[in-house]
Amino acid sequence: MKKHIILFAALLLLLGQYSFAQSKSVDAMYQKYKGNENFFHLDIGGSFMNFAKGLNIQLDHGKQEAIANSMERLKMFKLPVSAQTAKTEYNTLRKGLEKERFDLTLEMQEKKNGIQVFTKGDKIISDIVVLVRDDKNEVMVLELFGKFDSETIADIGKVSR
Repeated sequence: MKKHIILFAALLLLLGQYSFAQSKSVDAMYQKYKGNENFFHLDIGGSFMNFAKGLNIQLDHGKQEAIANSMERLKMFKLPVSAQTAKTEYNTLRKGLEKERFDLTLEMQEKKNGIQVFTKGDKIISDIVVLVRDDKNEVMVLELFGKFDSETIADIGKVSR
């Protein structure tokens, strides 16, 4: 009986650890720059997300509100590097996401500016990574965790165009 309890407890710990599974590529990039004094990052989750939901903020589009209410955690950072290094890091991160089997769900480009949205999951999406690059090749990465309905996300993509 003790073996079953220990096995069950170990299983719960593993499930808890992976409940906020994130992209390994995004985490590697975050870890690479987190010691830099010019590294801007924001990580919001847990009680703060519940507080934000309690404010009952109304967004313009009902679908965007559904996304906001489905979000459990938000991680955002801006790379503190030169334009050429940022461009290289952007491409490396994009390739890493593709290797992790993230799907490119939405892409918008205008000259040197660009936004790419990668998602992981089929009907229910658990991880959304947004890569933003501006005309100066500055790169911002947003990662959203939660349980998002894929049809809702697809509808937002149609509205954004």
